[in-house]
Amino acid sequence: MVAIVHVPSPGSLAAADAKAFAAWIDHVAAAYAPAERAAIGKALDSARVRYTGLRTADGEPWLDRALGTAGIVAALKLDADSVRAAILLGAPFAPGFDAAALAESVGAEVAQIVVGAARMGAIRAAPGSAAREDHDLQAENLRKMLLAMVEDIRVVLINLAERTQALRFLVGSDDTPADARAQAARETLDLFAPLANRLGVWQLKWELEDLSLRALEPEAYQRIAGLLDERRLDRQHYIENVQATLKRELAAAGVKAEVSGRAKHIYSIWNKMRRKQRGIESLYDIRAVRILVDEVKDCYAALGVVHNLWSPVPREFDDYIAKPKANNYRSLHTAVIGPEDKPLEVQIRTFDMHRQSEHGVAAHWRYKEGAHAGRRDPGYEEKIAWLRQVLDWKDAVADAGEWLQQFKSSLFTDTIYVLTPQGKVVDLPRGATPVDFAYAVHTSLGHRCRGAKVDGVMVPLN
Repeated sequence: MVAIVHVPSPGSLAAADAKAFAAWIDHVAAAYAPAERAAIGKALDSARVRYTGLRTADGEPWLDRALGTAGIVAALKLDADSVRAAILLGAPFAPGFDAAALAESVGAEVAQIVVGAARMGAIRAAPGSAAREDHDLQAENLRKMLLAMVEDIRVVLINLAERTQALRFLVGSDDTPADARAQAARETLDLFAPLANRLGVWQLKWELEDLSLRALEPEAYQRIAGLLDERRLDRQHYIENVQATLKRELAAAGVKAEVSGRAKHIYSIWNKMRRKQRGIESLYDIRAVRILVDEVKDCYAALGVVHNLWSPVPREFDDYIAKPKANNYRSLHTAVIGPEDKPLEVQIRTFDMHRQSEHGVAAHWRYKEGAHAGRRDPGYEEKIAWLRQVLDWKDAVADAGEWLQQFKSSLFTDTIYVLTPQGKVVDLPRGATPVDFAYAVHTSLGHRCRGAKVDGVMVPLN
């Protein structure tokens, strides 16, 4: 099974009638309580008025951009306020925008998310012409800045959803200049896909990467898609036989499990083919299945069943349960020589691990039914503490406790990030003055500095 990039039809909701919008509400807001659906509908009515004739910088009608983003946010199962904020995402770009009036209309919390998303959306990656070392450093600083500048993680998630919708539009539009499409794709691979990866939002990471590859390397994308499609029926039949065998053997071993085929993403395949200098058929995870179980002990019991059925491939086993990835991803990965002597990848995890792996930090904002519908998890503060831990961009840590303390003090407490007019990020110690900033940019600028503006306002040099 392979995941082909979804690009929506060119039809626009900007000129849709009331019936089409009602159908959109029914589809997107089905999981929310009646009062929340009504609030989402009210946000949509407001957006339709605000976005009349308004387009994004890349040419998509703002209503389409906002509703596409809101649909992605709802699919991530974020709360109703997040969906409302996504619908109103373009409000700051409408003529005569008034943040106070927006807060009065939709509530302070939703307004803060909208304004925060607009501020975060203004951050752009270093140009592709920059030196590789400068480019990498700039990308890392930007990723840190993007996360340090927001108080509400929903702002980050909505921005990731907006970037996904933007790429869907750019890839699907024949009117988009190739250089604009390529710039957006490079920016996505530099900033937004790694951001989704670090937050564990795999659902968006995969689509962002596949859309970017389709924009940057259309021939390679189509070639891999074609190779996969040629043998699709054979591979599907093979996976169905593997699933049947696993279900039978797991049941005989007393392991209650759900077995399914696992979608493969073209960017991942392209990356591995390029990195390992191998043909597509020699990759272990072209044929892949996933086993979901109730408890951790069942993961290892299922692993024993798999290795008893087929010979494991040396050095292709990873235990991310005992040693989770930096973004808290947990699973067992093994590659075996399966039926017909063909390589097969098997992932094994609990249902809870699977929910976390699909939605990442977004899982902590999932819609809740019952008395606390639409509210945050009771353990919200603990989850935000975990979130801050995963925002470090280094994979290897010697002492997790010491590292976390150092990370918190350096990134969130003792460091500020300043954006130059050219878009370069300069990190300075908290309490730094405009003069410190000037010297950080260049010594001669520090010598000649006579005044400074911050966000367009003159400020003292000290």
